[in-house]
Amino acid sequence: MEENVGSLLTDVARLMRRAFNERTRDIGMTRPQWQVLSVLRRHEGINQGGLADLLEVEPITLCRMIDRLQEAELVERRRDPSDRRAWRLFLSEKAYALLEQLKPLSTEMLGAALEGISQEEHRNLVNTLDRMRHNLSRKTVPSMVSHG
Repeated sequence: MEENVGSLLTDVARLMRRAFNERTRDIGMTRPQWQVLSVLRRHEGINQGGLADLLEVEPITLCRMIDRLQEAELVERRRDPSDRRAWRLFLSEKAYALLEQLKPLSTEMLGAALEGISQEEHRNLVNTLDRMRHNLSRKTVPSMVSHG
């Protein structure tokens, strides 16, 4: 039976998550936490709702994750100066140091995944995946329903 691209992508993503979690187990960081910190590093000062949208998770799920990261002194919540009901999110110095510690582990895991793949194959894979992401990111226009 021939495998399809979707199944292969799902399997590779699952195996990469598992490999990352195995490498970071001793540090006490999970892949979802690392993802929150990584996205927050690029969007510091964002509110929780905006970060939940970027991560494509429910706001309550993110709230629990931020609570744990705040308890670990990795994330700071600061009041939004323009909306006293809202909080802005920022990384602590401890989070920056942890992200630097995780970088070589991530690089090692990616290297293991790409073992035996030539630079040309890698470049083609990145281009293909980028194109797929672009194709799937386009807004689709809902089809018109005719009632008649």
